[in-house]
Amino acid sequence: MKTYDEKHIKNVVLIGGAKSGKTTLAETMLFEAGILKRRGSVEDKNTVSDYHEIEHERENSVYATSLHTEWRGYKINIIDTPGLDDFMGEIVSSMKVADTCVMLINAQNGVEVSTELIWNYVDQFKKPVILAVNQVDHPKSNFETAVDSIKKRFGSPAILMQYPANQGEGFDSIIDLLKMTMYKFPKDGGKPEKLPIPDEEQDKANELHNELVEKAAENDEELMELYFEKGTLDEDEMRKGLKIGMMNHEVFPIFCLSAKNNMGSGRLMGFIDNVAPAAIEMNPEITSEGEEIACDPGKPTSIFVFKTIIEPFLGKITYFKVTSGILKIGQDLVNNQNDTTERFNQLFIMDGKNKNNVDQLAAGDIGATVKLKNTHTNHTLHDKSVSFAIAPMEFPAPRITTAIKAKDKNDEEKLAEILREIHEEDPTTLFHYSRELKQLILNGQGELHFAVTEWKLSHLHNIEIEFIKPRIAYRETIQKSADADYRHKKQSGGAGQFGEVYIRIEPYYEGMAEPTDFNIRGKEEIDLEWGGKLIFYNCIVGGVIDTRYIPSIMKGIMEKMEEGPITGSYVRDIRVMVYDGKMHAVDSNDISFKIAGTMAFKAAFIKADPKILEPINDLEVMVPDDLMGDVMTDLQSRRSIIQGMDSKGVYKIIKAKTPLAEMYKYTTSLRSITQGRASFSTKFAEYSPVPMDIQQKLMKEMQTKEEE
Repeated sequence: MKTYDEKHIKNVVLIGGAKSGKTTLAETMLFEAGILKRRGSVEDKNTVSDYHEIEHERENSVYATSLHTEWRGYKINIIDTPGLDDFMGEIVSSMKVADTCVMLINAQNGVEVSTELIWNYVDQFKKPVILAVNQVDHPKSNFETAVDSIKKRFGSPAILMQYPANQGEGFDSIIDLLKMTMYKFPKDGGKPEKLPIPDEEQDKANELHNELVEKAAENDEELMELYFEKGTLDEDEMRKGLKIGMMNHEVFPIFCLSAKNNMGSGRLMGFIDNVAPAAIEMNPEITSEGEEIACDPGKPTSIFVFKTIIEPFLGKITYFKVTSGILKIGQDLVNNQNDTTERFNQLFIMDGKNKNNVDQLAAGDIGATVKLKNTHTNHTLHDKSVSFAIAPMEFPAPRITTAIKAKDKNDEEKLAEILREIHEEDPTTLFHYSRELKQLILNGQGELHFAVTEWKLSHLHNIEIEFIKPRIAYRETIQKSADADYRHKKQSGGAGQFGEVYIRIEPYYEGMAEPTDFNIRGKEEIDLEWGGKLIFYNCIVGGVIDTRYIPSIMKGIMEKMEEGPITGSYVRDIRVMVYDGKMHAVDSNDISFKIAGTMAFKAAFIKADPKILEPINDLEVMVPDDLMGDVMTDLQSRRSIIQGMDSKGVYKIIKAKTPLAEMYKYTTSLRSITQGRASFSTKFAEYSPVPMDIQQKLMKEMQTKEEE
C-alpha cells in the first residue's frame, strides 16, 4: 500500500445523532473512491464499519471504526462513530485524533439532543467542523428547518455551501455556492452532471454566494483587502479564507447530501481534500507538562494510543496516531507511562475488520498494531531519545450505576477478569467491589451501555449475569450531645477481661470550639475515607485508664463507625470525649477496652438523636421546550428540588438536586417520557438528611434484618 506523507493525510471523524447516516456515508465514501466495488448497507448487515455481531443485531454502531480511502492524491482516514450518547467514550477518543469533524444532521429532525451532547466535545477539542445535512431525499426532509436549527444553535459561523434544488423523494440536484454550479445526479447517484444554475434559483444562489464570500473574507486581512478591492473573491481565495475560519473554529460550512443514494458525497470528499486541514497544518499536540509536539516527520518518533479492541482470535489490537516522526516495522518505542519497551513487528491501516499491511506510517497518520503487552488506551510511546506524554483524553463521568453479579457463583472470579477486559476496550465502563455496600458495582453511560456489556458477557464469554438495584451508601450522624458508659467484664478461669469507659459524643462541624467541660490530654483529628471527620479526645485524668488503652478505645469506636448503629452505614462528623473509666490490674487488656469503646459509642449514638444522611446528586436534564413540563413533573415525584433553568439553542436545561435513591433506571424513564429526545448528566453533590418517614422505614428494615 502506498505511503503518504504528512501533507497528504486528512483525518476525519463522522459524528452525529443515531440514524443520521454516518455508517452509510462512510460506506459511500469508500465506494466513491473505488476502494469498494459494491456498497453494503446497515439493513443488509454488510457495511465495512459496522462489522461486529452486536452491531448487526442492533442495526446501530456500537464501536468507533477506523477506515481509509484515497481521493485525488490524498489519503483520508475516516472514523465512523456511534450516534448514541451511551457510547460517548468512543466518540471522544475518535475526536482526539481527528483533524476535522464531519457532523451529520438528519434533514428530518435538524439539531437533536445527541447533536448538542456531541457538540460539547467538539467545542472542547476546537477541531474544524463540516456540517452535512443528510437524507435530503427523505419524503419528510425539511432542509430549511434543519438549517434554521443549525443557525439558531451554532450562530453566524454556520454558513451554507450548498442547498438542494429539489429535496424529498425526487431529490437529484444540488446548487453549490462555492463553484456556483448545479450538480444533477443520475438516478442511481454517482458522478453528477454540471449544469448552470436555473434562472429561478439565480437570485437566491447569488445572495447566498455573496454571504459565503463575505464569510471567507472576514477570516484574513489580506483576503478582506482583496474583497474590498474586487468586490468578490475567486474560488481559490474563498477556499483559503474558509480553511482559516475552520481552523479558528469560526466557520462551519453546511453541505447537503443523500449518502444512501450517493448524491453529494463526492463533492464533500473534494472539499475535505481541498479545504480541510492536513494533519501537519493542525495545532501541535500538547503534553501533560504543557509542551508542544509538532506533527513533524523529522522529529523523533512518537505515537498516542486512542483505542484498544480485543478480538477473539487476534487478541489485542492497538489503534494509534503517529504524533511525530516516522514509525517503521521493527522499531522499538518506550512507553512513557510504565517505562517498558514495545516492538512494532506489524503495522496496519484498518478498514473495519480488514487489515492492510504497511511498512511505515508518517507523522499525522492513523494506524494499528497487535501484541503490545504493556500498552493501553491513553498511553504515549516515543523514541528513547525523548521523554514526554501526550495529554490524556478525559472520558465522560458515569451517569448511571447498577449492581452486577454472576448467576453462577463459580463465574464470579471470571466476571471480574472479563469486566477488566471490557474496561480496556471502553474506559467509560467502570466497576469496583464496594466493601460498604457488599456489592460489585458497575458504572456506565446508560441502560443501552449496560445492555451491551451484558451482551458481551453472555455471547462472547458465556457468563450469565443479572443486574440488581444497588444499595445506597447512606451515612449516619447525630444531632445532639449524649453520654454513655459501658463495662465489659468476662471471667472464664484464669485471666479474664475487664474494661470500663465513659464517653460523650457530639455532632461535629468545621470551626466549632474546643470542649470546655473536660481536661483535654490528647486529640486526634481523623479524615474519614468515606467523608466527614472523627475528632477523638483523651480526657482521662488521674490514670483511671492507662494511656496504652486509649488507642484500643478509639479503634473500637472506629469499627462501629464503619457499621453504624442505625442502618449499618458509615458514621461521620462526630467528636468523642473519653473522660472516665476503670481498669483492672490483671484482667484489663486491649480487647476489653476495644469492646467497651464500641458498646459505649453505640449506646451514646442511639441517645444522641441519630440522623440518616443520603447522597444527593446534581442533575442536569436537556429537554425540548415542549416536554419540559412532563420532565419536571417526573423529577418532583423523585423528591428533586429544582434549582433553575437555562436555554441551549432550542433546548431547555433543567437543573435539580435529586436523591441518588431516586435515580435508579432514570434513563429508561426519561427516554419513555420524551421518546428519546432528552438526555441528562449527573454528579455527586452532597449528603443531606433523609425525610423522617424514609428514616423510619430504613431503621425498620435494619431491625428486621438483625432479627432474621
